[in-house]
Amino acid sequence: MDKRERETLSVRILSVAFACLAFAIFKPIDMGRLGAMLYLHLLVIFILGISICYVTETIVKYLINMPATFDRGVDYIIKRNLWFQIINIPLESLLVCCYLHFPMRSINANDPLSWRGYIHVLVILAFCSFAIGLYWRFKYRSRYLSAELEELKVINKALRSNYQINNAIEDSITLTGSTSETVSFRVSDLLYIEAVGNYVKVYQWRDERLLSDMLRATLKQVEEQLKPYPMIVRCHRAFLVHLSRVEKIVSRAGTTQLTLSHVDHSLPVSRSKMPEIKKTICSSGLRANGCG
Repeated sequence: MDKRERETLSVRILSVAFACLAFAIFKPIDMGRLGAMLYLHLLVIFILGISICYVTETIVKYLINMPATFDRGVDYIIKRNLWFQIINIPLESLLVCCYLHFPMRSINANDPLSWRGYIHVLVILAFCSFAIGLYWRFKYRSRYLSAELEELKVINKALRSNYQINNAIEDSITLTGSTSETVSFRVSDLLYIEAVGNYVKVYQWRDERLLSDMLRATLKQVEEQLKPYPMIVRCHRAFLVHLSRVEKIVSRAGTTQLTLSHVDHSLPVSRSKMPEIKKTICSSGLRANGCG
């Protein structure tokens, strides 16, 4: 058993032990009738819980095709953990209900295999899963941050390569909005577009100056018109950015931000938008730089 497997086993043992403790506290079982047998039943549930965790691990790894690895970035890890919990909690709940229904049926007033009994167990285990998830995320926070920094290094390397390739685009485009007014610019000059109330503000670097134009339109309308240019993406609900103008992606105080050329401030990145940004950068013929 290697270091990763031992660590995974210890995580499973502590997590399931916490769940068993919470179950013993919140599930209405006649403990007076059980006596010392209570501990034996909890031990059996504990062992079955560990087994179900490994069944879930196999499902996630082979059926969902998401093996456990830090190499694919923080967003991948978070998504994988979410899949694990979505599959594991119902399975664990069903197993516990079956155990309460058969070996422990004589001491349960309510039928654990009823919908009411199942939901009761499901709620308890869901609460445990949430609490345990917060604990492990805090415990391994440094590892998550380290993985995130390594991921940003790879993306920033790709950005530097992208700069020359995509700034060669000399296409001109005219944006239209809700009125007859329009805004025209060269794609290579665009920096970013910001939503401001019922308007959008288009920022561009032209003739060695930072220029801006207002257009009455929604960011969604503008986004549709810029679809032919994959390097122009939404990074936040209020911003579209030209990724070829991004000098660096940085992580500050738990948030991700984009540093642009010719701009003295950074643009925020929504966590939900980061996978799309990474995919766009890494799909520009630059996988040799380490993008996965």
